[in-house]
Amino acid sequence: MAVSGSGAAEGNTVVDRHSLAHTLDGPMEIVLVRHGQPEWVKDGLNVNDPPLTERGHRQARCMAEALRGEQFDEIFCSPMVRARQTAAPLFEVFDRPEEIDPWLEEIRDPAWHGTPAERAERMYREERERPSWDRWRGIEGGEHVGEFVARIREGCGLFLAERGIEPIPGDLTVWTEPDRDLKIALVAHAGTNAVVICHLLGLEPTPWEWERFVINHASITRIVSMKLGDGITFALSRLSDVEHLDRNGDRTF
Repeated sequence: MAVSGSGAAEGNTVVDRHSLAHTLDGPMEIVLVRHGQPEWVKDGLNVNDPPLTERGHRQARCMAEALRGEQFDEIFCSPMVRARQTAAPLFEVFDRPEEIDPWLEEIRDPAWHGTPAERAERMYREERERPSWDRWRGIEGGEHVGEFVARIREGCGLFLAERGIEPIPGDLTVWTEPDRDLKIALVAHAGTNAVVICHLLGLEPTPWEWERFVINHASITRIVSMKLGDGITFALSRLSDVEHLDRNGDRTF
């Protein structure tokens, strides 16, 4: 049998030793869900902490159905309206009460509720045109990006520590192993989820965390743990899965 790459033939079986060396057989999986499409603008005016659109509610129901057959030890959502409405069908599918975890809150917007939509568009455009280092200060009147990143990283660290998972001092991103298998779903936001991904993978933060990963509305991202000789590390096994959403209209950003 001809074998290419790192595989080797054993009898009639082709063994990919690279794959075996990186088997993701660790004790933990974190499923990150982004909220459905929100109604950022209504009647031409900005909406702070907006609800979902009709499409967003439909996306949320499809996401919950896609996860129906899985088993979760815990499910949490952000305190923001769009995340809570997205999580509602998921809590219903698993017959659980709503559980909100405040650290999952997205970066805080300026107080522009009820102002013309053009104001937000202008401020976001101004931010994108700044030099890279100056993007840390974020949107004028909103939360400083550096403070947001620090808030999410601290919240994520405390969340994991409560479950027996803490960083092991050293140059590499290695964590202590929990004393039991855990599968957790977190329904949050593009910014929150991006910061969590970077934190768990050991990536240095940037002031454009949102743009580092393309994360669709109501998408499913999976982070799994991998066992090491001295603990666990995390791997991104799937990013922004939208196979549960209709490709003719429900796959939005």
